[in-house]
Amino acid sequence: MNNVEHIGIAVKSLAVAKPLFEKLLNTSCYKTERVESEGVETAFFKTGETKIELLESANESGVISKFIERKGEGIHHIAFSVTDIHSEMERLKSEGFKLLNETPKKGADNKWVCFLHPKDTQGVLIELCQERDSE
Repeated sequence: MNNVEHIGIAVKSLAVAKPLFEKLLNTSCYKTERVESEGVETAFFKTGETKIELLESANESGVISKFIERKGEGIHHIAFSVTDIHSEMERLKSEGFKLLNETPKKGADNKWVCFLHPKDTQGVLIELCQERDSE
């Protein structure tokens, strides 16, 4: 793993959270995106080398809605940048970590992503991210 790529924060409403984080971080949201595969609306901020991704559920039965129902709004996941997502997935699998998806899928911000089961990572949902080639 190379570095922390971003921190994902589950929110009930991007309309409420975006202006709050703009004030907090003293910067504008640089990108919003709907990720159909995850059923989420996202908003990205960057401060220094750190990215923050706000996540709002696109529907009431989505993973973010369920997360907020169980745990409330707050940190949802930590994403790490990787150079070769396939080899990193294989390495982690061989180390005994459970992958939530067996093949990388398209994520937000032009990334290939894979999630690790939080039961294997002290309760923290970990996301692996690799930049996708331009399509």
